[in-house]
Amino acid sequence: IAARTPLPRLEVRSMIDHSAKLRISEIFHSLQGESTRAGLPTVFVRLTGCPLRCTWCDTEYAFSGGETRTLGDMLIEVARHGAGQVCVTGGEPLAQKACLPLLVTLCDAGYSVSLETSGALDISSVDPRVSRIVDLKAPASGEADKNLWDNLAHLNARDELKIVLADEADYAWAKSVLAARRLDAICPVLLSPVAGKLDAKRLAEWVLRDKLPVRVQLQLHKLIWGSERG
Repeated sequence: IAARTPLPRLEVRSMIDHSAKLRISEIFHSLQGESTRAGLPTVFVRLTGCPLRCTWCDTEYAFSGGETRTLGDMLIEVARHGAGQVCVTGGEPLAQKACLPLLVTLCDAGYSVSLETSGALDISSVDPRVSRIVDLKAPASGEADKNLWDNLAHLNARDELKIVLADEADYAWAKSVLAARRLDAICPVLLSPVAGKLDAKRLAEWVLRDKLPVRVQLQLHKLIWGSERG
């Protein structure tokens, strides 16, 4: 029996309505700058809107504006870039209900999909094929009270927890939460310094001193392109 030729991504069909619409800030092709996927060519789908206002946010332009686009239109643009990795981010992507069918559609199309979410919204309905990168908010973010701790029960080894730190007090908080909630037993934990506020060398020294079971990560895209957008 002759082997079947794989269908091109755009010919993959799912039960999702491709006329569903989302508000999109931008879609672009770049290197993944964070998570354990750092360095991989990735198509980024940045959704507009976020209910949080972190003090160190570097994507404030995604709070509003953008354009309304259908799932079908977005799939065509994602496919045009020819990358196997897709990252859905924001803003806070889960603030839009149609984010869930978007994730399903991307997975059905054969992409390796990651979701960058604040952790303030419920992740239990996210397609299990998606790698969920959940950003726990430390005190200096101004949004630590928004952490939805119930989300931890829905994470698995394919997911990741990220904590962005602005100072030593944030580090002490992260160290305490890591131990109290056994975060490293759930999934990889990544600690990141806020650019311009916490020196990466200091963070590295603290992690080594305390022998924390975490990964220290820098924002690769900023090391390469600085503050250049997209």
